[in-house]
Amino acid sequence: MNVLRQFSLEGKVAIVTGSSRGIGRAIAEGLAGAGAAVTVNGRDAETTQAAASAIVAAGGQSLAVAADVSNSTDVDRLIDATLERFRRLDILVNNAGISPYYKAAETMTETEWDEIMRVNLKGAFLCCHAAGRVMIPQESGRIINISSIGGTVALPRLLAYCSAKGAINQLTRVLAVEWAPHHILVNAIAPGFIETDLTKGLRENPKHLDSLIRQVPLGRLGQPGEIVGAAIYLASDAASYVTGQLLSVDGGWLAL
Repeated sequence: MNVLRQFSLEGKVAIVTGSSRGIGRAIAEGLAGAGAAVTVNGRDAETTQAAASAIVAAGGQSLAVAADVSNSTDVDRLIDATLERFRRLDILVNNAGISPYYKAAETMTETEWDEIMRVNLKGAFLCCHAAGRVMIPQESGRIINISSIGGTVALPRLLAYCSAKGAINQLTRVLAVEWAPHHILVNAIAPGFIETDLTKGLRENPKHLDSLIRQVPLGRLGQPGEIVGAAIYLASDAASYVTGQLLSVDGGWLAL
């Protein structure tokens, strides 16, 4: 038996939301490298096309679809464009997310709360909902939700972000149970602090950076590429008996 063949995604079609940069782009490139055709998604058309073009230049298959995942019409267009181009949908990675505010809970406004929930939670729901309408009839599919260690432990000054990620964990579990009879596996990855644009503000503050690193047993922040292996595993036949799980990729943070 060729064990490595279990990790091949040849012939599979994936959508990775929020994949024009950061963790999402690394995952999109990784899935393409494993053989999948990948639809790249972001809100900015230019950066989304650049990410898709990079996959094609490396020998992969890719489609760019600029869309806002918090808008149901945009989500339907994202799914439809993928089906029109690649004729099926096997893998959905819900990576799109924002964390624009780092502030005390009592200073957060209703507008700020709604903004984070709309993208981080509602966006994942809308994409799962739309993908389910494709995957249920075909009796197969993989959904990978990008959560966070903040969905399990408290990260001060990130109330809305942590709340949304905690809800993502439950969204993952409920869908895993509901859709198991249709052979749709639903799991989540919980990254720790990764060096992306999302964490740039914290990383540029020496005091905050030192505090973060002291929480990580490995003694450093992660890189976007270090999330890719977990995504390929959960998308592949190697994880055929894995559903409803939260896989932490955090340098040991949650082990403390």
